[in-house]
Amino acid sequence: MNPYLTQLEPYPFEKLAQLIAGISPAGHPPVALSIGEPKHAPPAFVLECLQENLGGVANYPPTRGSAALRETIANWLSHRYKLPENSLNIEKQILPVNGTREALFSFAQCVLNPSLAHKNTVLMPNPFYQIYEGATLLAGLKPAFYPLTRQTGYQLPFDAISSADWKACQLVYICSPNNPTGSVMSIKDMQRLIELAEKYDFLIASDECYSEIYSDESTPPCGLLEAAAAMGNTEYKRCAVFHSLSKRSNLPGLRSGFVAGDAHVMEAFYRYRTYHGCAMAPPVQAASVAAWKDEDHVQQNRQAYREKFDAVINTLQGTLSVTRPDAGFYLWPELPIDDTVFTQNLYKNHHILTLPGSYLARRVNGENPGSHHIRIALVAPLKDCVSAAQTIGQFSAAL
Repeated sequence: MNPYLTQLEPYPFEKLAQLIAGISPAGHPPVALSIGEPKHAPPAFVLECLQENLGGVANYPPTRGSAALRETIANWLSHRYKLPENSLNIEKQILPVNGTREALFSFAQCVLNPSLAHKNTVLMPNPFYQIYEGATLLAGLKPAFYPLTRQTGYQLPFDAISSADWKACQLVYICSPNNPTGSVMSIKDMQRLIELAEKYDFLIASDECYSEIYSDESTPPCGLLEAAAAMGNTEYKRCAVFHSLSKRSNLPGLRSGFVAGDAHVMEAFYRYRTYHGCAMAPPVQAASVAAWKDEDHVQQNRQAYREKFDAVINTLQGTLSVTRPDAGFYLWPELPIDDTVFTQNLYKNHHILTLPGSYLARRVNGENPGSHHIRIALVAPLKDCVSAAQTIGQFSAAL
């Protein structure tokens, strides 16, 4: 067996299952707010396109995906992030992937070099999406965490990371909009990170899966390619962005996303993927083209989440310490008691399931930045989210 497997912690939802094992919840209808699985209806035209192209399963798909899909992705990126015309080469800088979870993991296996003893870490946020840590450990490197806390506005704390830390890292994972805090990196901070990548010789993997869920239509979150282009880095050196249809289009089961960026890095990732055996199925490619070309359903999706945030935050005001996130569909409230105790008792007494924040973070220097938080995923129907918020508020007030 791969010896690095022993370093992997149980996945957060395994820990959650253990936390509530044996509990028989009170007789209330269950409300699941723990998993970030979109529950809004997927766009019907995408499902129709998928069905119309089922004959494609008779063919092996190319690892690079179809030219039509890559061109559609390039057009979407250029329009969404106002990139210079023709700055993305669809042959060299874009790769379709089977969901970004797969790509965020396999990317590390491709680009990390475990033989560099002086450069053996991967920087990542804390709390974080657990794939970053697992990918790092199974590639033979060490995770190095930078804390996201209320005191720093849940932003990357540049001043807390020493030059020695930057020198030691091969890759930096960022997540903007962030899971679970909902914070968004500014273009200035992204550009500062790109400058550090050039100075200290590392790559940046930018997880932008929540980029299309935001409050103000006039101010969408910045992306890493956008930041690079704005500073003259139109070859997107040292940059790789990861996007998905899961949250944007409510298609988590389609397993469709893409990676784009530095041509040299993407060519190496392509070579890796020819052996990895992970080409996207032709019907999924066709459906993905349809999804990336349409913005109407995405705007409707954003509006549905806005309505949930408006109602839920208004309901929770005065009972739980919570603020509206910059983007994404999570709330990250602070708690007056231990997060595992809160989660367990909320489930036991009210049949509402959230996720303890400490399960999404690691203890560093005696502190777990996720402790005394829960992650609430506003994925249930509006009425269920409001009802759950009322109960959570009453439950919190009684503590």
